[in-house]
Amino acid sequence: MGKRLIQQRRGRTRGRFRSPSHRFKGKIKYDRDTSERIGIIDDIIHDPGHTAPLAIVKFGDNEKIMFLAPEGIGVGQKIKFSTKKNEVSLGNILPIGRIPEGVPIYNVEISPGDGGKLVRAGGTNASIVSHDAKKTVIQLPSGGFKTLDSECRATVGVVAGGGRKEKPFLKAGKKHFEFRRKGKQYPVVRGVAMCAVSHPHGGGNHQHVGGPSTIRRGSSPGKNVGNIAARRTGKR
Repeated sequence: MGKRLIQQRRGRTRGRFRSPSHRFKGKIKYDRDTSERIGIIDDIIHDPGHTAPLAIVKFGDNEKIMFLAPEGIGVGQKIKFSTKKNEVSLGNILPIGRIPEGVPIYNVEISPGDGGKLVRAGGTNASIVSHDAKKTVIQLPSGGFKTLDSECRATVGVVAGGGRKEKPFLKAGKKHFEFRRKGKQYPVVRGVAMCAVSHPHGGGNHQHVGGPSTIRRGSSPGKNVGNIAARRTGKR
């Protein structure tokens, strides 16, 4: 008799497969208020759930929000949430259509008003490549290019927390707890390295999948492994 596959256990989102919510200080998103406002950095805090420190911004009406701190920012510094003026300064948040080419940015929205989705890891940044009438092309940290609506907002600067990968883990236990606090699976074992009762790709006289690796999306949880609902496979 076999056991439940790891993708079946992960699908239940229980126990160690659930990201611990108490480690996240809050949602890091831009406010839906697009009016021009000026805030002051009240504090910079550590968040175990993120790879970058968080900056707490306080406004005149005592409202506070959190956002990813850029490199070089300090307590007491002013941050502007601007939509009309092209005030490109460290930490300012404004539409990418108003940011000059070559300026580093991060926490970029995919669609206007979604709060920021792209380039949020510590030490990363994207850059403005070109502008069109209503579109802006940015270059992501991976080197790829993405065309977005010019009204999408971003923060000027580089995400703080760079250099976190320079220190080696040295032992598997340290990496276990690093992944554990973010709800990620570690270590990840290949299916072909397992036995036949543990994974559909397991078993055989040598490590091979043994059949098509593409699978339909509506298949049972025990078979949902490999390239699920893949549009295409192979090298481009």
